[in-house]
Order: sequence, then C-alpha cells, then structure tokens
Amino acid sequence: RDKWSKKMDFLLSVVGFAVDLGNVWRFPYICYQNGGGAFLIPYTLMAVFGGVPLFYMELALGQFHRTGAIPIWKRICPIFKGIGFAICIIGLYVSFYYNTIIAWALYYFYSSFSSTLPWASCDNPWNTPDCTNYFGKSNVTWTNFSRSPAEEFYTRKVLEIQKSGGLYDIGGIRWQLLLCLFLIFTIVYFSLWKGVKTSGKVVWVTATLPYIVLLILLIRGATLPGAWRGVVFYLRPDWGKLLSTAV
Repeated sequence: RDKWSKKMDFLLSVVGFAVDLGNVWRFPYICYQNGGGAFLIPYTLMAVFGGVPLFYMELALGQFHRTGAIPIWKRICPIFKGIGFAICIIGLYVSFYYNTIIAWALYYFYSSFSSTLPWASCDNPWNTPDCTNYFGKSNVTWTNFSRSPAEEFYTRKVLEIQKSGGLYDIGGIRWQLLLCLFLIFTIVYFSLWKGVKTSGKVVWVTATLPYIVLLILLIRGATLPGAWRGVVFYLRPDWGKLLSTAV
C-alpha cells in the first residue's frame, strides 16, 4: 500500500478527522441545547475515556496492519469483519449528510454574488406575507407567524418545501442543488482517487481551513456589541441537564 509522503501529511489528516464541519456548526448547537457549560463535563469525560482512546486505537491498528476497515477486522478475528462493514456504512451515511450541507453552502456562496443579498429582504418572489424584515430597523412587530427573510430563503427558495406535500410527495428535483452536490462529490472523489498521495495534499487545506474559519468567527463575534452577554447566555450551566440520559 502507498505510504504517506511526509509525516506532516499524516499529522494534518489526523487533525482533519478531529476538527471538521461539526465543530464549526453542530457542536455549539449541541452544547447550548444540552446545558451550556454543564454539557462540557460529560463531553470531556466521554472524550478522555471513550473518544480519544478509540481514536488512538483506530490509528494504531491502521498504521500497523496497513489495511482498510474491512480486512483489518478479518485479520484480528474473522467473526468481527462485520464491524468493518458497519464502519463503511456509517462513513457512507456521514458523507451523504455532510456533503449535502456543503452543497447548500456552495449554493449560498453562489447566491451571494449579487448586489443585494437574496436573504436580506422580503421583496423576492418566494417571500410570503408573513415575511418580516428586521434588517436596519429598530422597531419591528414580530408575531408567532412571522418568518425572517433568511428563513424563507432557505425553506422556500433553496429547498422549496412549499412544493412538497410530505414524505409521500417530496416534490421535484432541485437541479441547482443537484449540480452543487455533484460538484462536491466530484471534488471528494478526486481528493481520494489516488489514496494518500492525493489526500495527503488535500489535508493541507481541509485541516487548516476550519481553524482559520473558527479564528475569523471568534474575532468577528468578540467585536460585536453585547458579545460577552452572548457568551454568558450560551455557556450558563444548566446543572439539571446532567440528570438527563439523553445528554
């Protein structure tokens, strides 16, 4: 099997596994939803006693045997090869999940190349009478039926859920999103098609970019009015959440 051309390629690939889109997007939501600062206690315990040891075991087994997820478990114990198949299926699910989100982000990136951002006003064909624009306004009447222009852009323009009657009638294919998704999967394919020879070079971008984005968001968020109150509101511990098995 091919080897890593440099130790730094391997190190960055490991860092890329540890920090990804979930850290930027999903972790803050999960933390806030499950008790704020109190959530960091079970999270740290699970990371120290579960996540990091399993992560290290996976790296050690892969480096020692130099085989993929399926044959490595067959070598350890033939009856365990189902674990390898389960790993591949989970990887497939995750790739569908995250690449779809990245396709939405690509569509947003394309839509941002306009003189007026389409999610900044209620003057678009897809907006409804419930659309309430609060940009640049100090006194806005907000009801239970009000929808922000950003929400309506996502639900009615990007996803077009108004054309779906439910799971039995999901509507037509959004060719714009299909094209974005095809482009994302094409990029992923060419990042992996020669194994570590290509992925080892791609990680120089994919592993460092999340840290750059997080740093930019940190600086931007810290300079906004009321930033400290937002941090306190976000991390205020809800100790009662620790009694929940869901957390």
